[in-house]
Amino acid sequence: MSPVPALQVAVCIERQKQPNPWEDWRHRLAEVLLDDGSFGAQPKLLRDDGQTALTLHPGLPVTLHVDEAEGYYLNLSTPGPVWFVMWRIDDVDPSRAWPERVTLSYNEAGRLLDAQERVDNLQLPAWARDWLQAFADEHYRPEPKQRKRPASFRRPEDR
Repeated sequence: MSPVPALQVAVCIERQKQPNPWEDWRHRLAEVLLDDGSFGAQPKLLRDDGQTALTLHPGLPVTLHVDEAEGYYLNLSTPGPVWFVMWRIDDVDPSRAWPERVTLSYNEAGRLLDAQERVDNLQLPAWARDWLQAFADEHYRPEPKQRKRPASFRRPEDR
């Protein structure tokens, strides 16, 4: 049995304080980086000028699964393939936000959105797109279409 292709990434989340009169805090995904382990295991505040803060969240696994091959294919078939990042904002302290999961599957991202999760995306770099493309080329097989002839085209005694 071959090993499951996987890598680790780190997600940078930017936080703005009172970006407008209606919001106390605004969070956005800033970047997804390959994590070689040098970032450590805990979130790191990279900068905070009192108005804007940038926090790095390391150690998020991205694993490719054969049963998600269609979702990877769908991501790759868009004009700009992306990382899908599910992330949360703390209910008690809305100034805190963190990523929970990173996936490359369009279908998995759709399931997360259907479950009312917050999912945003960021452009996939060329090296990650090539890695994902190699996996999809090897494992994705479109399901054959099973076309049934409508009953109106069959003889009445064959219906």
